[in-house]
Amino acid sequence: MTDLDPNAFGPDQPCFGCSQTHPIGFRLRFSTEGEEIRTKFLPTEQYQGPPGIMHGGLVTTLADEIAAWSLIGLLGKFGFTAAMNCRLHGPVRIGVEVLGTGTIIQSSSRIVKVKVTLAQEGVRAFSGDFTFAILDRAKAEQLIRGPLPEAWQRFAR
Repeated sequence: MTDLDPNAFGPDQPCFGCSQTHPIGFRLRFSTEGEEIRTKFLPTEQYQGPPGIMHGGLVTTLADEIAAWSLIGLLGKFGFTAAMNCRLHGPVRIGVEVLGTGTIIQSSSRIVKVKVTLAQEGVRAFSGDFTFAILDRAKAEQLIRGPLPEAWQRFAR
């Protein structure tokens, strides 16, 4: 297993999912194990929707971040989420550690598809297929309406 640098995009980058300084973010850390990206996350009460259950939109946010880091860790590329097809198999419980995994299921120079699963106590709670657009620097800058930060440039197509 190889740990990935949580500050790959700079120590003060604003990402809700992986920034280690975001005041309410997930602060995720990732590792590779073979052809898989892994993370563990303990959802706390600040992320709940119904009592004791993580908000479904935040569950999808968690999965999207895992999918994005699958590109970063396995391909050395950054992509923008273009589509997702997700299924909640059961609730993601507050206070119970989540194991999230991501694998590349299809890859070309411009499109990458990723399969993500989330499980708690060995039981699958979520599965989803995510499609990412891999943009060159100029297209990425057009999309974010500004210059691509230096730390991000190495991940552009």
